[in-house]
Amino acid sequence: MFEITATLLKIFFFILIFVFNTAALLTWVERKQSALMQDRVGANRATIFGLRVFGLFHIAADSLKMFFKEDYRPQGAEKFLFSFAPGLGMFFATVAFAAIPFADTLIVGGKEVVMQVASLNVGILYVFALMSMAVYGVVLGSWASNNNYALIGGLRASAQMISYEVAIGVSIIGVLMVYQSVDLQHIVRAQGELWFGWLPKWGLFVQPIGFLLFLTTGIAESKRIPFDAPEGESEIIGYHVEFSSMRFGMYFLTDLIETVLIGAITVTLFLGGWQVPYLMPDGFHFPWGTTLELSNLTVTILQFLSFSLKIAVLMWFMMIIRWTLPRFRYDQVMFLGWKILLPVALANIVITAAVILLLE
Repeated sequence: MFEITATLLKIFFFILIFVFNTAALLTWVERKQSALMQDRVGANRATIFGLRVFGLFHIAADSLKMFFKEDYRPQGAEKFLFSFAPGLGMFFATVAFAAIPFADTLIVGGKEVVMQVASLNVGILYVFALMSMAVYGVVLGSWASNNNYALIGGLRASAQMISYEVAIGVSIIGVLMVYQSVDLQHIVRAQGELWFGWLPKWGLFVQPIGFLLFLTTGIAESKRIPFDAPEGESEIIGYHVEFSSMRFGMYFLTDLIETVLIGAITVTLFLGGWQVPYLMPDGFHFPWGTTLELSNLTVTILQFLSFSLKIAVLMWFMMIIRWTLPRFRYDQVMFLGWKILLPVALANIVITAAVILLLE
């Protein structure tokens, strides 16, 4: 009973509260950050009792608009798949977070609670499998729309997923070779070791090329600019052209959830996950010999805040890319995936293997 209760609380806190609210907040961040970059004010019109709060109420306004807009279904659409597909993509993107560790271990009543919804020893394989399945929602929705332009968007999404799924999988092999595990919690704990007594053994430092490859392919997997060929508003309108109301809202929110997922995986594999430099289970142990004892609850909170802050920084960086680079042509997307990123990722495996062999 204790384990079931702990699991339900982790699902509620991490997935329903943290993930969904972070994705919703990105709708505001996207507008305000683009406004700052373009010297504009940005979203600031939605008010409650005269309060604007930097435009944050636009999140609620968007939600209400999605709920109450007309729910349109085109003639000739496949009824079941047209209704089912938007939720399918969101489901796979959401449950992938179950294997992401957001802190180490919390002790409650003498019992240890691992801060991970599902403690899987094949965590990274689970996450990648569900990331691959999310494209089914796009493909089925585009086909069910009975719209040729939507179908083109769905075909682009499937081709892009296949192309970059290969590169993103190969890009993390170096990390797995270094840390000798596919368990995400084990990988994060291994990044707490120190080089030269002061430098954390984060994936960013042991696999810098892998980090750049993973971040690039991750943005492509989330179908965000400059890799938004499946949408291509100025070309084909996109795979969700026939969707309205909350069906479109689910597609829109799924894109943002996938963005948070890519950020969470990047943090977990390359930025130390929940690790805080020099923070051990009993408190801080600084290289110069100073120690600061902390309670288990305080340490867990600091770890979660570290995890959240790293994701926030990555979201900020990904939004900068989104509002800086123009959309790639579809042939450029394929060229980059197959002829540049994949060969570099393969070369990175060879170099990593050679270095590991020489250091042994």
